Amino acid sequence: MKKVLIVTGGSRGIGHQTSILAAKAGWDVCINYNNNKMRAEQTAEAVRKIGKSAIIQKGDICNESDVINLFQKCESDLGMISGVVNSAGIVEPYCRVDEIKHDEIQRLININITAMMLVARESVKHMSKKHGGGGGSIVFISSAASRIGAPNFCVPYAASKGAVDSFMWGMAQEVAGEGLRVNAVSPGVIDTEIQPEGRVANVGPNLPMGRVGQPEEVAQSIIWLLSDEASYVTGTNIDVTGGR
Repeated sequence: MKKVLIVTGGSRGIGHQTSILAAKAGWDVCINYNNNKMRAEQTAEAVRKIGKSAIIQKGDICNESDVINLFQKCESDLGMISGVVNSAGIVEPYCRVDEIKHDEIQRLININITAMMLVARESVKHMSKKHGGGGGSIVFISSAASRIGAPNFCVPYAASKGAVDSFMWGMAQEVAGEGLRVNAVSPGVIDTEIQPEGRVANVGPNLPMGRVGQPEEVAQSIIWLLSDEASYVTGTNIDVTGGR
């Protein structure tokens, strides 16, 4: 059976590695990006070299019409959608709570919470057997920050990922009888460009494993949750934190 996957934020970091590992696992991939078309094309080309189909679709997932178009384009070009990885997100602002600016809060909420819910809604509309879909798997990218709070660094980000955790759990219960599995992966400190300068080098030696994680290590867990090997797994949040 053909497997078609949407990866939001699929042109960089964890999304990029997820797209590549998904192709190796037999998925055709629709790579969503917002600004960097060149990076998205590079990810798509890597997928094609593996022998799977790939398309890129520009879209700001905070924009409802862009999210709708993303799903419609994927389905029309690649076929029935059976997997979605919601990896787009931001961490900023890096600051104490008493330094938060209103516009920074709004941007964080729009990208990490509102957009996440819009993608989830369209996932159900296109994949749920209730709506004529074939079922499938949805994976949210949360964060260990939702558990530890990230004090003196990014408490608002931690709170936004707490919302992801809560939404994932409720959604998993809601659609479990419709052929949809809904899970999350919570990375710890991962060596991607989303990290502030110097953080990887400073934090790594102090972690239980003595190093930060790599994006492909997170992607491996995502691919497992997408796979039939996780056929009885829903409402689960996997920590990929190196013991943190």
